[in-house]
Amino acid sequence: MAVNNRYDVIIIGAGPAGMFAANELSGHGLKILVIDKGRDVEKRHCPMESVQHCMHCTPCNIMCGVGGAGTFSDGTLNLRPDIGGDLLEFTHDQKRAWELVDYVDNIFLQCGATKKMISPKEEDVEQLQRRAASVGAKFIDTKQRHIGTDNAPAVIGKFKKKLDESEVDFLLNTDVKDLWIENNVCKGVFLNNGRTIECSYTLLAPGRIGGKWVNEIVDKHSISARYAGVDIGIRVEVPGIIMDPVTKINRDPKFHIQTRKYDDFVRTFCTNEHGFVVREEYEGFIATNGHSMHDTVSENTNFAFLVHIELTKPIENTIKYARSVAKLATTIGGGKPVLQRMGDLRRGRRSTEARLVRNPVVNTLKDVTPGDISMAMPHRIVMDIIEGLETLDRIIPGVACDSTLLYAPEVKFYSMRIQIDANMQSSIRNLFAAGDGAGLSRDIVNASATGVLAARGILEISTR
Repeated sequence: MAVNNRYDVIIIGAGPAGMFAANELSGHGLKILVIDKGRDVEKRHCPMESVQHCMHCTPCNIMCGVGGAGTFSDGTLNLRPDIGGDLLEFTHDQKRAWELVDYVDNIFLQCGATKKMISPKEEDVEQLQRRAASVGAKFIDTKQRHIGTDNAPAVIGKFKKKLDESEVDFLLNTDVKDLWIENNVCKGVFLNNGRTIECSYTLLAPGRIGGKWVNEIVDKHSISARYAGVDIGIRVEVPGIIMDPVTKINRDPKFHIQTRKYDDFVRTFCTNEHGFVVREEYEGFIATNGHSMHDTVSENTNFAFLVHIELTKPIENTIKYARSVAKLATTIGGGKPVLQRMGDLRRGRRSTEARLVRNPVVNTLKDVTPGDISMAMPHRIVMDIIEGLETLDRIIPGVACDSTLLYAPEVKFYSMRIQIDANMQSSIRNLFAAGDGAGLSRDIVNASATGVLAARGILEISTR
């Protein structure tokens, strides 16, 4: 496909935010180009599936490409405007926020997402909320739709075909080097191959993998932004039978805990029922995540357990802090995730190959280094994790037993939160922002919704 030198709209990033923005803009007579550093969805294959260790692909097929990182996540759609962000902040109307969630959900359904809605019974929700409240925690009732890691590529492929048929152009395997900004107006993009493409409007939607690049762009062009909080923690793996009573009620249960010692906010995130722990490759460090299939299951269930970190003066750069923690964990693990038994962490000793061989819970991620998480993460975070898991154990018995497996690091950090107006336009005229990479969302549904809002903002301004 020949790519033109000028477009009406250039979208940087082919993840949920970028694809939903392109979908919203199509049909309005606009020439649209989506640029992504990764591959098309059918060409995104991770070698770890066969060789069991990371091949350090550039770019990473798990994190980059059409569909974004969500394509190879659990594929769970959390159908609430206040999970993975807060759409009310952008809509200023609760009804509009919920309508936006439904709008996003319907598009996923059109592209082949399962029609099965995971909606807990009222009495089951009340039971979990009561158990959580009894130990000072909170259970968040969430309607969900589980696409599955194995089915998500097909859904994304159908979505991509829909955009192709709407004459949206895609430029893949291509890095955007910089934005073309003159007199506080964005006029296009500079590519790493030396090419310049002009446009009337640009949307920044590069996903989490583009967070560092967004920060550099923000600093270089003095785009109004602020540091957002980060989430640092671990990936927890337990026998599926431990979590089954809860995941049968809610496939991806959300528990919020405020720790007693430090008064820090800890939460569960991205539960993979009978799933697999996987690794993610970032520039300079590795992290963990989880996958859950429809057709392939393990004996274990895994979930992220994250401590929310906010920094104030004199150090506010949460991204640099989170990266430093992740890099230290990567160093301790010799370039692999650190794996430790809960019992060993409690007793202040490292896990060893011998202890893991004897452990009743068998780790689903094999490319790991047995070690000591307390050597890799700050004391406060480790204490929050131990206390938080012991609180969660009172809600879900067995979660914090000695044989529970803990993988580090699990880091959810976002770029600087770009300041936007009612149309999702930044302080640079004709430059809009959406999704995780712009610090405006933290999950698939919210990222998609911010893409829709940004597209509507562009349409609003372009028709004035």
